[in-house]
Amino acid sequence: MFVNVSDWQGQACTIPAVPVDAVGVEERAAFFGKRSVKAGSKLDLFYLAIRMCDLTTLEGADTPARVRQMCRKALQPASPMLTEALAKIPGFRPIPSVAAVCVYPLLVPHAVKVLQGSGVHVASVATAFPSGQASLAVRLADTREAVASGADEIDMVINRGAFLAGEYQQVYDEIAAVREACGPAHLKVILETGELGTLDKVRHASDIAIAAGAHFIKTSTGKVQPAATPPVTLVMLQAIADHHRKTGRRVGMKPAGGIRTARQAITYLCMLYETLGPEWMTPELYRFGASALLNDLLRQIYKQYTGRYYYDKGYSLD
Repeated sequence: MFVNVSDWQGQACTIPAVPVDAVGVEERAAFFGKRSVKAGSKLDLFYLAIRMCDLTTLEGADTPARVRQMCRKALQPASPMLTEALAKIPGFRPIPSVAAVCVYPLLVPHAVKVLQGSGVHVASVATAFPSGQASLAVRLADTREAVASGADEIDMVINRGAFLAGEYQQVYDEIAAVREACGPAHLKVILETGELGTLDKVRHASDIAIAAGAHFIKTSTGKVQPAATPPVTLVMLQAIADHHRKTGRRVGMKPAGGIRTARQAITYLCMLYETLGPEWMTPELYRFGASALLNDLLRQIYKQYTGRYYYDKGYSLD
């Protein structure tokens, strides 16, 4: 099974269905969770993970005030009390800003107003997130509106119905059309792996998204379980590695949903390093879509410096 298409640069290409050894993937993914990292390196990875976080608010009850609050947390992740406590520690390194804030298109202007010039990206979900169940014309208009409002990253969802029906050319064409509609903005393509069913399908969807011009491939919307898992992420990383080996083009990766602890983040970073190498250990090529992760990273950083945990109310709850 394969798809013959013109890639995002207009070159004819064939996208084969690459079979996945599910048992082997499960075993190798579990192996990364057993990695032992020394204390000094662990602290460096915690700081890196913060820089890779995308903070997200995607609820029907979202307000401009909530978006502004999240943007302020993105700029200064540690609360004022925690910042003051950390600043007293000899050798303390300031907590960095996160990579991006992701909101619905209508709320993009409010995020842009807070984050403009800061280096923190403004991302927006588009293409009838999270279901993708709208006409292509509506999804493209959704994308263009978000970019026109100031979003410099677009998180789109693929048409899972078309993919599961075997309409791979349609899935490819829609991703390519959204990529064009993004203009200068970077495109993250959400596969919603929890709805794809098998690792073989995850790999095939990854290859289609990459060939269609995705800057990033992303596991999940966070609205469907299971979301990000180590085996799924490993399959997607291998798709990126194979593409880079063939073309030299680097594609980013974003596991999203279910990554809540610093320990889990280290597992994913070890997997990233050993699958794609040090060039991918940067927010420009790897993100965590896990707002809940940030507070645990802050907890573990404080513990690394002091040997104890800061009290729970010292962390923002948003």
